[in-house]
Amino acid sequence: MALEKVITYDYDVRGDDKIISQRTRTAITEDGVELSFSYRRKTFEPSMDVSSESDELKALASSLWTDAVKKAYADKLKSEAAKQAPE
Repeated sequence: MALEKVITYDYDVRGDDKIISQRTRTAITEDGVELSFSYRRKTFEPSMDVSSESDELKALASSLWTDAVKKAYADKLKSEAAKQAPE
């Protein structure tokens, strides 16, 4: 009777901003039979530092978040902030 915790990841990329959504699935198994599982989701934006994340996520961010994508995202954030600022 050996319990084991199995963690897997999958990723979605959303929109022109290339927002990365990481879904973590944690399963508890006993002798190879899954007893339970849960999901947790975390999102990453082009303005974020992902240097402490997994190599898989770093590679994905590096390939998606080109300088053009980062600049467009920063410009979008500035534009939204300007719209919300009181006049």
